[in-house]
Amino acid sequence: MKLWMVLLIILVILVIVLAVLYFLGKKAQKKQEAQQAQIEAAKQTISMLIIDKKRMPLKETGLPQMVIDQTPKMMRRMKLPVVKAKVGPRITTLISDEKIFELIPVKKEVKAEVSGIYIVGVKGVRGPLETPAKKKGFLSRSRGSK
Repeated sequence: MKLWMVLLIILVILVIVLAVLYFLGKKAQKKQEAQQAQIEAAKQTISMLIIDKKRMPLKETGLPQMVIDQTPKMMRRMKLPVVKAKVGPRITTLISDEKIFELIPVKKEVKAEVSGIYIVGVKGVRGPLETPAKKKGFLSRSRGSK
């Protein structure tokens, strides 16, 4: 076999792989948009006192077994942003969205948009929430020290 034939075969394989990835990505995007629409339809605004927040594996969160069984097997090993909050007289464990986890203040009262056990948004009850300082990357830290 000549070199150009090998390169042609590799090119055809790459095109097939890219096409498959494109269609799988479109399918996953549609699925994610449908889930986001369901979350938006079911969300409620609740006043709560945040007791604690941390990232921990799903099995250590203290969530009901039914919730753990419904999550995909890959997600069970990942660390999730978990928030313990006092909602009314009950202390509940909730899962936060990655985007707002850093905004949630500890030991303060907030108004949170909740969909089931998932915190979608957070607003301060008494004034605005403080945005945490953005962490410096490795390169910017090493340039700044010179």
